[in-house]
Amino acid sequence: MTERILILGATSGIARGIAHALARRGHDLLLAARDGAELERIAADLRIRHGIEAGVVVLDVLDEAQHEVLAGALAGDERPLGGVVCAVGYLGDQERAFEDPREARRILDVNFTAPVLLLNRLAAILEARGQGWIIGIASVAGDRGRQSNFVYGAAKGGFALYLQGLRNRLFRHGVQVLSVKPGFVDTAMTWGLPGLFLVADPMAVGERIVRARERGRDTIYVPWFWRGIMTLIRALPEPLFKRLSL
Repeated sequence: MTERILILGATSGIARGIAHALARRGHDLLLAARDGAELERIAADLRIRHGIEAGVVVLDVLDEAQHEVLAGALAGDERPLGGVVCAVGYLGDQERAFEDPREARRILDVNFTAPVLLLNRLAAILEARGQGWIIGIASVAGDRGRQSNFVYGAAKGGFALYLQGLRNRLFRHGVQVLSVKPGFVDTAMTWGLPGLFLVADPMAVGERIVRARERGRDTIYVPWFWRGIMTLIRALPEPLFKRLSL
């Protein structure tokens, strides 16, 4: 039986771009997210446009019991798991998170804790097979803590570090792990935010991510110029950096 690719957070803009890039290459997909109706619409579009199989799984990533059910089903499925895309994310409200522990916890759990717990289970399946790949969507926000989004940045920075360690573990088992650090991409998460510039098309971003995976890359920034931007931001001395409104 042919492999299937699991996409977590499949209703996000970047995930849709990745899904179309994979479907163009003939990969069958399994889409997972909370919104079942939207998942069905996305799956139907992928089937019609690309002639592939696209299944759906309604999944709340914060529910650990659902992690166990999903991983168990995939491990026992006659169709092997070929790869995983983790595009789960929640930007949240930084000011509210600073004052409301519930908002801070949600940002941390959606962007770090829950993806780590679920990917541990899924990575074990690929490790046992001795092949496959994982794409994890982190963020440029995780490269340096900034006052405008440091709770989100901390979660995404932690997730990037997790992916780095996972890559180190799985390399010897024949499993590739690609870390993706997006800048501003035209998605529901960034819609209406002030100060956005050079906003990227999610379909173009999805294609670049899949190409990077095919080329065996470890870490990429999308769009590409964010690598240079973040290199400059990381290089700023702390006495200067803390005086900036970033």
